[in-house]
Amino acid sequence: MLKGLGQLGDMAKLMKQAQEMQSKMAEAQNRLDEIKVVGEAGAGLVKVTANAKGAIMGIDIDPSLFSAEDKEVVEDLIVAAIQDAQLHAQTAAQEEMGKVTEGMNLPAGMKLPF
Repeated sequence: MLKGLGQLGDMAKLMKQAQEMQSKMAEAQNRLDEIKVVGEAGAGLVKVTANAKGAIMGIDIDPSLFSAEDKEVVEDLIVAAIQDAQLHAQTAAQEEMGKVTEGMNLPAGMKLPF
């Protein structure tokens, strides 16, 4: 008479796991705002601080770079430092989100959130 309850129980368990994962994903997304990374260029003469979402929080330029002749070099170093910071941010975000999906046996390369 209650033959199909096993499948319903499995479905309820799956739904609970999905809700827990959704909650963990939201928490992880919030933590990305708090994770700070630093990108550098020109052997540290230009540093860009970003959060793990890739938002630029600040730029630090060594005063030795300030001269009119070096304007293009400084601009190139700023761009390079921003790109480095964004790369670090992407890596930090992947690591943080990987903590959420750890042990879920997801296919390789599957990106969350969808």
